Amino acid sequence: MSNTNLTCGVLVAAALGVAPQAFAAGHGIDLAGKTVEFVIPFSESGGSAKWANFYAPLLSEALPGNPTVVVKFMPGAGSTKGANWFQEQEYDDGTLIFGSSGSTQFPYLLNDPRVKYEYGDWNVVLASGTGGVAYLPPDLGDRFDGDADDLKDVDFIYGSQGATRLDLVPLLAWEMLGMNVEPVFGIKGRGDGRLMFERGEANIDYQTSSSYLKGVVPLVEEGQAVPMMSWGALDENGDIVRDPTFPDMPTFKEVCEATEGCETSGEQWEAWKAFFIAGFPAQKMVFLPKGASDDAIATYTDAFETIKAREDFTEISAARLGVYPQMTGDKAKATLAQGTQVPEEAKAFVTNWLNERYGVSLN
Repeated sequence: MSNTNLTCGVLVAAALGVAPQAFAAGHGIDLAGKTVEFVIPFSESGGSAKWANFYAPLLSEALPGNPTVVVKFMPGAGSTKGANWFQEQEYDDGTLIFGSSGSTQFPYLLNDPRVKYEYGDWNVVLASGTGGVAYLPPDLGDRFDGDADDLKDVDFIYGSQGATRLDLVPLLAWEMLGMNVEPVFGIKGRGDGRLMFERGEANIDYQTSSSYLKGVVPLVEEGQAVPMMSWGALDENGDIVRDPTFPDMPTFKEVCEATEGCETSGEQWEAWKAFFIAGFPAQKMVFLPKGASDDAIATYTDAFETIKAREDFTEISAARLGVYPQMTGDKAKATLAQGTQVPEEAKAFVTNWLNERYGVSLN
């Protein structure tokens, strides 16, 4: 395929010299001697980068012909730039895949006029659930005892990719807790928000699980950060429970229930929960472009299933990504539907809240 205008930030997952995998169901595409571009619409420092860099060498090993898999980053407009670019691409030879995130889904859900992409045109081959953790500097962490009542007099600064991105989940959560959090918009990835926190330019932050495990756990161990809460996880009944990756950490729901004035029922709660579900259990997905052949879809689906079947996958994925489902086939399609649909009532609430709170008009 032709070269693309992508910013630098490349991880090469070289072929590991193992025998090619059998084609899915006796058919597929051969990628021997080719380079697969895995495009991520964020900077190289965030959770999506860590997720893509985890899968790239495994995909190189699992795809027929063991192609080189190169992760390339196209940050801008909170991932809208990269997603709009991908929408313009047509399937060629199976050497282009795209990784989206909740921050790509939310502008789509909210009918952001900058969105020119259509999820229905793309072909999902992997869906990854994840979680998220909010954390504080030590001095403020000492004031947190399971509720946010002692944090309501603090002026917080938070580095944000934008209010219509995945950041709306923490921003709305902190507002529900009665906290005064002022976002600084314009960062290109959540890793940039973590760097603001490390430099003392922000005094609250959140990271998705993969980025928290790699970038924040060392800060916690060094006494430079204190976890506040996770967003939680969904059980089989659709209820929010503790995140299996962070079972000893309270969820936002628990903190809300313990904080004066925060309610876990009603319009505001239902809106938060709807966007949490769209943004985290269905957060990261891998797509082939529009027009992809059935053979190409089967080949990539088979490759990801081969990865999941590795004897060491549970161990290595838990350490790098957290304990979350990695879905292919019909489950991936169901997850895509979950991540790109929210109730109209929740959408209306969030649209009005964004306008009133941040002056963001989506009309």
